[in-house]
Amino acid sequence: MIGGRREVHIPGLVRIKPGALDKLGIYLKRSESSRVALLHSEGLPEPLIHRAQDAMGLASIELIQTFAVPDGSLTTAESLSEKLHDTIDCVVGLGGGKALDVAKLVATKAKAMMFSLPTSLSNDGFASPQSSLVDQGHRRSFAANLPGAVIVDTEVCLAAPKILWLSGVGDLVAKLTAVRDWKLAFHHDGTLVDDFAALLSDASVFQFMARPEHDLEGIRLLATALMLNGVSMAICGSSRPASGGEHLISHALDAISSRPRLHGLQVGMATYLVSQLQRNGTDAIGRLFDTTGFWNAIRSDPFSRSEWQEAIERAPSMKPNFYTILSKADQLSALLSIIDTDPCLEALFSK
Repeated sequence: MIGGRREVHIPGLVRIKPGALDKLGIYLKRSESSRVALLHSEGLPEPLIHRAQDAMGLASIELIQTFAVPDGSLTTAESLSEKLHDTIDCVVGLGGGKALDVAKLVATKAKAMMFSLPTSLSNDGFASPQSSLVDQGHRRSFAANLPGAVIVDTEVCLAAPKILWLSGVGDLVAKLTAVRDWKLAFHHDGTLVDDFAALLSDASVFQFMARPEHDLEGIRLLATALMLNGVSMAICGSSRPASGGEHLISHALDAISSRPRLHGLQVGMATYLVSQLQRNGTDAIGRLFDTTGFWNAIRSDPFSRSEWQEAIERAPSMKPNFYTILSKADQLSALLSIIDTDPCLEALFSK
């Protein structure tokens, strides 16, 4: 602790721009990384892997190992940690959330620097202080160091399927309801609120909402906002700036749904619902979802009404001693009523 605040090691190198992937070797050399492991998503397009490898070769970076990460499990992360123990000083994670979550934990266990290179922006996990991994059939969060470097090639992320961008939009707006729930918890049970972390989280959302376009600049703004939210979690040592009642609903869906959807799609929908209970920016969130095509994406593949009803009822029990507006019993019935009566949600739920 320094002056009452935790010491936090935030990303010291950040590049969010077109062509950033091709300069990976330069960035590694600048960070004085010499023995590198590349962990990439299984099924990632070969040209992206080759671009990363070529960039390292041009900078004379020694690539110790390249691994295709098959899943986001704790078993995979621990296995790779054993293989790479004492052989590397940097882990490069390239691809989607599962590969990056595994890479974060491997780097943490190896006491190595981690370079995070997301190829899509479906959630804030590429720059968060935790790894979300499956352990014995259940998804759990494991403490991990923040990446030492965040490299986002905006052209690569723009080329990813748009549904992944929409998922990132949904995960980002959740910060609005999460911060409000954090403040409600303070008034209810004295949960400490780190004002700077809360401010950073809020500001990151509004920066993107001012220009929610699916283009290179929109990718830059979304990537920056999601990254700053990850930093805000590290600053306060809690998921509170990013996770409130809306995430509890999504966690419940993950547990009961026959077909869980992308995290950000579930969280975005839950955010719209919870915002109505909080009287907190519902119209702005609805407009954002209309402008970006979020509503249309859900409409083309509706959620199950019965699963959402069960998830809402289960949500408060998903994280004991974590106060949110859903902790008030009367709010659950209000939320169920919103699903049935809100005109914006028409055709977004199947029977």
